[in-house]
Amino acid sequence: MMTDVLVAQSTDVEKASFYKKTYLHVALAILAFIGVEAVLLKVVPEQLIVAMFAQRFAWLLIIGVFWLASVLAAKWSLSQSKSTQYMGLGFYVLLEAVIFLPLIYIAMVYSGAQVIFQAATLTVAMFAGISAVAFTSKRDFSFLRNIIVIGGFIALGLIVAGMIFGFNLGLWFSVGMVILASATILYQTSKLKDSYATNQYVGASLQLFASIMLLFWYILSILMSRRS
Repeated sequence: MMTDVLVAQSTDVEKASFYKKTYLHVALAILAFIGVEAVLLKVVPEQLIVAMFAQRFAWLLIIGVFWLASVLAAKWSLSQSKSTQYMGLGFYVLLEAVIFLPLIYIAMVYSGAQVIFQAATLTVAMFAGISAVAFTSKRDFSFLRNIIVIGGFIALGLIVAGMIFGFNLGLWFSVGMVILASATILYQTSKLKDSYATNQYVGASLQLFASIMLLFWYILSILMSRRS
């Protein structure tokens, strides 16, 4: 049976089960992303991939559709129905794979597969370190929420302006986004117990997966810029 008990109000055994299931689903989502991305790289024509980043207004449309679809996926992942939750997570993984397609393609063609592996390694290491801080620290990280929201709107505005007016946001923007993604992971991890019921581990994993992918995007962008 489904239960609406918050993780913070559950027993230690239930808490341990929730965290175990959440991080297992994060790992499965990452593996699914890798698999879907590999398939897309093989089946999607190179001309279409190039067109995704060559036409900035087309890319702006893709970003808009992605945002709307991600909201829907997040809603699905918090449903009381397990099948709907998994549909939301799977849909979001597919969206991330599509959005990442041009970046991964450019990285492989111009920087080599090694830079992707390095970015993935750094992302996993940072995620593990941030998660450890969130679980071991007794500090309240609620103050990060407003910073994340404001920073997110500023970043989105800069991204849209860059697409419309055709200017490069540069290395320091990527560094700032790495910091913002790290703060988001720290906040989300510290608030897992207060934001989710014990049966909502699929939704919790989607939120963490989204932040991990954001962190990976900008770490990869930084490493690629150093090689260019």
